[in-house]
Amino acid sequence: ACGKDDSKDTAGDKKTFIMGVDPEYPPFSYLGDDGKFTGFDLDLAQAVCDKNGWELKLSAIDWDAKDALLAQGNINCIWNGFTMENREDDYTFSEPYMYNEQVVVVKKDSGAKNLEDLAGKTVLTQVDSAALHVLENDNAEEGGQAALAATFKELQTIGDYNNAFMQLESGMVDAVACDLSIASFQMAAKPDAYVKLGVLAPENYAVGFKKGDTELAKQVTDALKQLDEEGFVKELCAKYED
Repeated sequence: ACGKDDSKDTAGDKKTFIMGVDPEYPPFSYLGDDGKFTGFDLDLAQAVCDKNGWELKLSAIDWDAKDALLAQGNINCIWNGFTMENREDDYTFSEPYMYNEQVVVVKKDSGAKNLEDLAGKTVLTQVDSAALHVLENDNAEEGGQAALAATFKELQTIGDYNNAFMQLESGMVDAVACDLSIASFQMAAKPDAYVKLGVLAPENYAVGFKKGDTELAKQVTDALKQLDEEGFVKELCAKYED
């Protein structure tokens, strides 16, 4: 999530672009070992700000409060591995900058082989996440997976994915539903612990703005296109895949 502060938009001053950060959403945004924010989306936002001559400021936010912050004008956009599918009516989006999938992760020794094996199991996901939206959507034509979720013992939510995977590791839950990029990051950190069970839905990441904020969305999209053409986005993907 991010925004811009127009109060600094006076002659000679850089426009300030305030990016609200979910501090526990690796690899997109998280606290590094040095105690400073880092991540794919933060690096990409910095590059967009450099292109547009804006000053980037980071602010930790509660992901659950993002819509209220956007409505109040405290932030101007949501940019944290943000899925655009099924949210098109609620936001004005930039053009997508990354393809992604919603997946389910289980412990390697769970014995589960496919999504059907989640019947009677406890599945955990982040509050207001794309995975939760998919699992609560009963429109199969839109890719909704409510019928699958109905087979679970329980579908639980939690504030962040780091704690979700700690619960999975400790056996408090049987599976975590999340973005492929989040799953890949956690599986790379503990390759012997987890395995991807299956894909819930394909999707795209984009930057979400307040409905009608088309000018800012266009400025960010134009900068993202330039960065993609220059190979910067590809370099960034390689950096965070290591």
